Amino acid sequence: MTSRPARFARDRGAGTVLAAGVALMLCILLAAIALAVQASAASSRAAKAADLAALAAADAAWGLIDGEPCLLAADVARKHGASLLECRRTGPAGHVVDIDVSVPLQVFGWLDPPWQAAKGVSRAGPPGPLPQPVR
Repeated sequence: MTSRPARFARDRGAGTVLAAGVALMLCILLAAIALAVQASAASSRAAKAADLAALAAADAAWGLIDGEPCLLAADVARKHGASLLECRRTGPAGHVVDIDVSVPLQVFGWLDPPWQAAKGVSRAGPPGPLPQPVR
């Protein structure tokens, strides 16, 4: 077995420190990717819940189904893991419904992200008049 020259003796263990640093950076990168994936999933769930709640509320406002539109929107949002932040009825007869919902962002259970929830916004109402054909 050959021994190392004296000039490389002080470099002993540098590979271990380098490998530990690379492993730490990979862990931080994976945590950041997991955060981004969770945020994207929460945003998608919020958009879906807002759309479905707005459609249900608009159907109730239009009279297609029974129930008070904003209460129905809150129920639909809750069933899809969201909480209703705001429900506004607009339009001449109140048939257009604007919905704001919030979905909590759950990262690792113990980590408190800078943003706490994803927000979804949607508007639904009766269809407008059909466009006239061009002649």
